[in-house]
Amino acid sequence: MSSKEAANMGDISANETDLLGMIKEYLKFEEFEETLHSFEKECKSKGRLLSKPRGNTLKDSKTRVIQKDLLSSFDDGDHRVFFELWTENIPHRVKDTDAEAQGLEFYLYIHFTIYPLRRHPVGHDRAEFEERVSFFRQYLETRGGALSQTTEFLPYYALPFVPNPTVHPSFKELFQDSWMPKLRDKLEQFLSVILKPSNSPRLMTLYVSFYFLHPNKATQQLQLQLAESDRRITSYVRKFNKMQADYHNLIGITAELVDSLEATVSGKMISPEYLQNVCVRLFSSQMRQSVMQSTDFTRPGTASSMLRASIAPQRPKDVPMLPSLDYEKLKKDLIEGSERLQSLLLQAMRWRLTRSLPGEQRDTVLQAYISNDLLECYSTKEKTVLHLMRSTNEIVRQYMARLINAFASLAEGRVYLSQIPILLKHLTETLRKEEKESLTRENVLVALQKLSLRRSQQTAMIADDLIGWLVDELQDSDCLSDYNLEYSAALLMNLCLRTKGKRKCAENAKHVLKVLTDLLGHENHEIWPYVNGALYSILCIPSVRQEAREMSVEEILRCYIKEENPNLNRQIEFIIKQLNSEEGPESDDEEEEDDNDEDLMEIDIDKEEVLQPQHRELSGESLLTTEYLGIMTNMTKVKRKPTPLPQPAADEPLQRPVTPSSHRNIGVG
Repeated sequence: MSSKEAANMGDISANETDLLGMIKEYLKFEEFEETLHSFEKECKSKGRLLSKPRGNTLKDSKTRVIQKDLLSSFDDGDHRVFFELWTENIPHRVKDTDAEAQGLEFYLYIHFTIYPLRRHPVGHDRAEFEERVSFFRQYLETRGGALSQTTEFLPYYALPFVPNPTVHPSFKELFQDSWMPKLRDKLEQFLSVILKPSNSPRLMTLYVSFYFLHPNKATQQLQLQLAESDRRITSYVRKFNKMQADYHNLIGITAELVDSLEATVSGKMISPEYLQNVCVRLFSSQMRQSVMQSTDFTRPGTASSMLRASIAPQRPKDVPMLPSLDYEKLKKDLIEGSERLQSLLLQAMRWRLTRSLPGEQRDTVLQAYISNDLLECYSTKEKTVLHLMRSTNEIVRQYMARLINAFASLAEGRVYLSQIPILLKHLTETLRKEEKESLTRENVLVALQKLSLRRSQQTAMIADDLIGWLVDELQDSDCLSDYNLEYSAALLMNLCLRTKGKRKCAENAKHVLKVLTDLLGHENHEIWPYVNGALYSILCIPSVRQEAREMSVEEILRCYIKEENPNLNRQIEFIIKQLNSEEGPESDDEEEEDDNDEDLMEIDIDKEEVLQPQHRELSGESLLTTEYLGIMTNMTKVKRKPTPLPQPAADEPLQRPVTPSSHRNIGVG
């Protein structure tokens, strides 16, 4: 026998000894005592050696090696080795669901990102640091994204965009001597708990790892998906069965109620006990006992009120508040910063309003802007934030107009804007100067239209002859986009609803009537309600009615009556009736309330963003939370509930100020 063959025989013998030892270990683990006794006896009779059970010893040794390698790579800053070991050895269920593990993983990524800065604060390898920053950013955009709504971790999302984190106040703690040892202790404690060796015998471990982890990984994934599908099917079947049972229950109750109604027609009384029995059967089982105890079914309306309350929508979950900002620094940089910084800040402040969740979160953002006087409504300075509307930079002007539009979209924002004396002057000046298709002009127009819901702003716009400008614009309607056309017509209507506005139209009645009647033939039918509303309003002026008769406006209007649009037809009939009415006094509308309770935020405010951040440039919320974090500047205020305004029937002309976004919601026209 050659030496090579002898060596092979030795390897086989050693492996056989290990394998027999594993079989013995498994039989002992499963308590097959008789089989184990026979197995040991037969091995002995055949001269086969059994290795000593050493499963736990091997596992302990492997666990210690993994733990040692993880801690060693942590100390050396070797992020690639560390996260390779981390991925392979930390169970997915722990990494994906355990909050402590997710938080630890987040800080480990930070540790490896700033490791070059801690090791060489001054002369660190820039390329290495940027590579680690890219690694961290990739994590934030994938697994780390789940923690973006957690206040503890939110400031660190700006870390990849800060050129020198060592001097940034938000990251001061990361570079203290105690930070890394504390993190290492947390890691060591975590590993000691998670990497405990199991008591499973080696044979079972080999079976699981070979048959499930390697060759059949795809099959295992499909098995998991199948199990999840089965679980969902079971859940849906259970829900369906419940709905079916509820349906049959309702059919039975409905039949009884019909019988009861028929009985009352015959003069028979229904007892409170019977009503109580029916109502209890309608409630869910969880509510039945409390309903029985707390409800007095002899009081009229009690039962129906309880039933309606049982299906009332649940209160939404609390949402996190956005961090407070340093508004003094913000306003200073808005005025004195570079044009690019001004644009980025205006964009970020607008996004805070438009991208915040409607309700308490958005209300808190708006109240913080107002209470900290973001637009410097009360400032006595010669140059304020609002003067950015006159910037020579087109993007600055546009983003200032977008921010004002966002303010005007909210009821409390309109109240705030109305307190700025020079605002309308800036807006109308911009409206007349900007190119027709510019986004700056569009946002100014929309902001003015929303502000026209407030009477004080209507008065100022009428005094500034905005009606004449709008009529001239609408005369050339084919040059306006549908969006601009709609808001121009709606703004004109709101101003025409005022007595002063009607009188302004009467000064050039023929021109106004010609433009409005021509607009009824425009292919954009969304403007019809506003055109009709304006016509109906100005025709209460005798001189306008007289001019309309001379222009044969009634005949023109009848040309637009079509069978396929009965609502428009009815509106036109109302206008014709107004045109032919007897001469009477003009309505006195000067004491009416502001129509100012609705929030009107639209996605169009954020459309066509022309400003995009450059490589490693902070923008949006990252810019605000990195450079402008403040202390306790968020203000909360109980928001008053909107007062529902009377809405006209679909076949009547509009007679109260509206804005297109709210008008679409109520489905008028």
